Amino acid sequence: MLPFAFQFTSPGPVLYDFGPVAIRWYGLLIASAVLIGLSVSRWLATKRQVDPELMSDLVLWMVVAAIPCARLYYVLFEWQQYADNPGQAIAIWQGGIAIHGAMIGGTLAALIFAKLKQVSFWQLADLATPAVILGQAIGRWGNFFNSEAFGRPTDLPWKLYIPEKLVIAGRTIFPRPSQFADVAYYHPTFLYESLWNFALLALLLFLFFQGLGGRLKLKLGAIACLYLMGYSLGRIWIEGLRMDSLMLGPLRVAQVVSLIGIVLGGAGLLWLYGLKRDLPDVVGKTTPPGQQPDS
Repeated sequence: MLPFAFQFTSPGPVLYDFGPVAIRWYGLLIASAVLIGLSVSRWLATKRQVDPELMSDLVLWMVVAAIPCARLYYVLFEWQQYADNPGQAIAIWQGGIAIHGAMIGGTLAALIFAKLKQVSFWQLADLATPAVILGQAIGRWGNFFNSEAFGRPTDLPWKLYIPEKLVIAGRTIFPRPSQFADVAYYHPTFLYESLWNFALLALLLFLFFQGLGGRLKLKLGAIACLYLMGYSLGRIWIEGLRMDSLMLGPLRVAQVVSLIGIVLGGAGLLWLYGLKRDLPDVVGKTTPPGQQPDS
């Protein structure tokens, strides 16, 4: 029997409460993830001889686009909750965002940014995606503090305790699924995804520096494609454990989108290394530092 310490219990979603103003763990973690991710992307940019200020500007664009797109994505697939009161669709402070929506918004912002700045989109993507996966690994712990996005009931030693009810800012929330109202312990899917993302970060950084040192022929866009495949592979099986998935008929939306991500990422790698061609870009061909152009 493993020690009791392996059981996860959230201390609650609020870190400090100053009456009308409260500092929430989720917001603190997201802000920290953005700042730490920015530092990582600037560091990687210097290694590829790219102006790190470019990454600072890009992160601002991506954050501004990602937040509303994450909310819009969620609302579209949960429209039945908002049909009678559409004004609640903008109440993002009450919860309800989706990481795939944020990824789509961030990608569109990066494409526009790259076109305006006349820099390679894939260069930016390779520098940003390790920071993005790090941010996702950190941000998932916000779900832990909010007692949300958990999996099916379990009695495993690393089980997650979900309270019967929470009172947040005067609102009473019942986080347990109605059909399991008497069940206290669930799969900590936040932990599974966080660990998966940290492992993927380690792989991306290893490959990045292998390519930088010339020990691996790493083409522009390869890191981004691997990120897309790696994250999607993890999300498919972890999503299968969750009970709060966004649904499209009988299908879990996150699994469908992740399957598309695997196909796109794999197609990108096949394009780069099977067909030996550069990925379509908003600018002309660029060779990563430390490598020679293809002959």
